[in-house]
Amino acid sequence: MKLWKTILAAALLALAAGSQAFAARTDLVIGVPLEPPHLDPTAGAAAAIDEVLYANVFEGLTRIGPNGEVLPDLAESWAISDDGKVYTFKLHTGVKFHDGSDFDASDVKFSLDRARADNSVNAQKALFAAIDTVEVVDPATVKVTLKNPQGSFLYNMGWGDAVIVAPESADTNKEKPIGTGPFKFQSWAKGSSITLVKSDTYWGAPVSLDKAEFRIVPDAAAAVPALLSGDIQAFPFFDPDSIAQVKDDPRFKVVIGSTEGETILAINNKKPPFDKLEVRQAIAFALDRKAIIDGASAGLGVPIGSHMSPASKAYVDLTGLYPHNVDKAKELLKQAGFENGFKATLKLPPPSYARLGGEIIASQLRDVGIDLEIIPVEWAQWLDQVFTKKDYDLTIVSHTEPNDIDIYSRKDYYFNYDNPAFDKIIAELNLTSDDAKRNTLLGEAQKILADDAVVGFLYELPKVGVWDAKLQGLWENAPIQANDLTKVKWTD
Repeated sequence: MKLWKTILAAALLALAAGSQAFAARTDLVIGVPLEPPHLDPTAGAAAAIDEVLYANVFEGLTRIGPNGEVLPDLAESWAISDDGKVYTFKLHTGVKFHDGSDFDASDVKFSLDRARADNSVNAQKALFAAIDTVEVVDPATVKVTLKNPQGSFLYNMGWGDAVIVAPESADTNKEKPIGTGPFKFQSWAKGSSITLVKSDTYWGAPVSLDKAEFRIVPDAAAAVPALLSGDIQAFPFFDPDSIAQVKDDPRFKVVIGSTEGETILAINNKKPPFDKLEVRQAIAFALDRKAIIDGASAGLGVPIGSHMSPASKAYVDLTGLYPHNVDKAKELLKQAGFENGFKATLKLPPPSYARLGGEIIASQLRDVGIDLEIIPVEWAQWLDQVFTKKDYDLTIVSHTEPNDIDIYSRKDYYFNYDNPAFDKIIAELNLTSDDAKRNTLLGEAQKILADDAVVGFLYELPKVGVWDAKLQGLWENAPIQANDLTKVKWTD
């Protein structure tokens, strides 16, 4: 009898162990190249903020889906007035912030009014410029009246900069973010990782993951061993040059998708000698896009000639406007009074596309007489010196915000570009909801930017993702700055 009991107990233990062994994992470690400067999407321009928090911790009235579509989020539905100026949002009820406080229409009013206030620190304040008033109709209904119709309004409300925050926690979100999303913030080990855990009070469909750690891996060379060892299971934005080391390994899935990342050689348009059109055009002719794409994106980038993703229906191919032509570049520099060239600086943030591309571009500009001093900077330094203080000559960065051609009309933007004709088109675009007319205007805007050689347009940043073959639900494309984990799960 005792023998049978022993056998039965052993069998039960084996069964339990087997069930545990075959149970799907519920934890995930994701590698990201850049550490966010803080954790408030409504108070910073760094893509790294949204890549951790968008759709995971914070939510907006609408959200952008994996194919760039506008989806309901905290607003379950909306009605638009006949004149296109009044949006009445019906909100989900029973929603709570992660600190236990209730979400309602007053939080929407607070968030939108805060984002568009005179003292707003929102990096995309222009998203809210069309708003005239925000009115609480009842706890589950909010009415937003625009100054004029805006065809992109629902899309704009899906940006990370437009997420809804609570007045009680808004001031502390940089260090302790509190949202309404399916994950809540657990901890931030500065310089190492950010950890999110499943929210037990989430109002929507429950997520499969119990825990997600965003591990900061600034050195691209460290990504491969981290994957091979299993220490990190996913790199949604992987270094293209490292693909060869993992592409034939059946343990991993390699996915090459598209982004909204216009990769550019940004130019300080008001700083001599870059305030001269001939100098900027000379730079454009000096750039060999194919060599840059081959060297900085493993040949995966798609060349661009203006600020628009080739995946957009409004895209105009202007890559032929400035073919690689060293003689033409030298001639333009001579016309500008720089027959013997000049010296300048090139500030490079940490991403490999910038560091690798910078070396190639410096060599190409040297061939036409422009001698660049390369200055590597950390991401926080880039945001402070280049983006905020405009203390730079040239820099390289990917603008991953969606449909953001309007940034060239912003008078305080770091390009220091000013063209009334371009501003007029953007103003008309903001009043236009008809898709065909919008595409025509966007085409005209692209042409002006190319003619003015505002920046050196290089290529659309590819989204190279590498993750464990048993993972499902990670985005293949990046229509917005996000690592949306809401549909991510492990399979057996």
